[in-house]
Amino acid sequence: MLAIVGASGSGKSTLMNIVGLLDKADSGTYFLHERNIAELGEDELAQLRNENIGFVFQQFNLLPRFNAEQNVALPLTYRAMQPVAIKERVRDALERVGMADFASHRPTQLSGGQQQRVAIARALVGDPQIILADEPTGALDSRTGTEVMNLFLNLHHEGRTIIMITHDEQIAAQCRRQITLADGEIIAEKSQ
Repeated sequence: MLAIVGASGSGKSTLMNIVGLLDKADSGTYFLHERNIAELGEDELAQLRNENIGFVFQQFNLLPRFNAEQNVALPLTYRAMQPVAIKERVRDALERVGMADFASHRPTQLSGGQQQRVAIARALVGDPQIILADEPTGALDSRTGTEVMNLFLNLHHEGRTIIMITHDEQIAAQCRRQITLADGEIIAEKSQ
């Protein structure tokens, strides 16, 4: 598990967007699954992103008109999957984060912690190897933040790569590796 820390404007979000295939780097070479990202078109990037990367955002980014089940299913709508298979994966992802009983609830009917769990289920539903989490505990109380962090630790122990942007030193301390950025440069690294 990797924590990326740094002040506002240090380049954390830019790095996250590059790793998440949302932006391209100005220099250097980025390979994902032995593919040079700079050589891929938008459709190839979208497919690679959909199949390999799950995103968890600080503000959850759940669609307000969709219930939890529909929000979690969104990444799978871009895959050639049967509706029955999608429904099964969504149910499994919601169960995994303890939200199966809230599948029909819209985001406004859920607490912040519940919304974050739905967002994590959405990140997991496509079975990605990489999960990018931008301040995943930043909008949560400390108890709920601890529960969410435990979810990430369990995912990491299962073999998933977790890359987390955080300002919280206690959260960063739980990660195996920490990188500190300033002005788009790595200024410190720490491994445990």
